[in-house]
Amino acid sequence: MSNEEQISLFDVTPTAAASSPVATPVGFDPDLIPTSAKVPIPTGTYDSMAKMAEHCNRCHRCDLGAYRTNAVIGRGNLKAPILLVGEGPGQTEDETGLPFTGKSGQLLEKILASVNLTTENDVFISNIVKCRPPENRVPTTDEANACSGYLKEQIRMVDPKIILLTGATAMKNLVGIKQGITKVRGQWIEQDGRFYMPIFHPAYLLRNQSRDKGGPKWLMWQDIQAVKAKLDELRS
Repeated sequence: MSNEEQISLFDVTPTAAASSPVATPVGFDPDLIPTSAKVPIPTGTYDSMAKMAEHCNRCHRCDLGAYRTNAVIGRGNLKAPILLVGEGPGQTEDETGLPFTGKSGQLLEKILASVNLTTENDVFISNIVKCRPPENRVPTTDEANACSGYLKEQIRMVDPKIILLTGATAMKNLVGIKQGITKVRGQWIEQDGRFYMPIFHPAYLLRNQSRDKGGPKWLMWQDIQAVKAKLDELRS
């Protein structure tokens, strides 16, 4: 199959640190976590996504809780070797409680399938924030910080080998890189025993339809092939 044929797979028509338990501080009350961002989320607080979801759905650590219909925790294989981190839920995600379920999600599934990766076996999907920002705006630093403990617990529980950072917000909040995504996408960042790669957000690809060499879709095809090659290497 040619590169152009592979990139055409990206077209869309309308249609979670080590997983072993870690002791929490003596006297720590986890029920206080959803009440205020001043309450830390210690490593080892949760032993399942379901327990974390219960907190997220009544969380008011930031103002986003006042607007949500559903907290959006994640979807995919709970022990996936790849964790994909987006920015935050959109309207469809807020309504369904699942991340990447609109057109961006359809495109993401096609991108993964182009290298034989699936959310059933290989990928778990989450976001920097679990509640939808009004008008789908970028999460503020305070909102991202308030939610960061939940994401850290997801990383610990899933224990992925690879973390894909879809877009600048994920990149900034997980690896501290503030450059534009076009300057660093496709580069491996080894940190905390894991391999991170910034990649384009599927929504960006939907806005940039060119298949020309060097264009966003062409670059995404190079990046997802590199991800699959790295995963195969790590599994060997």
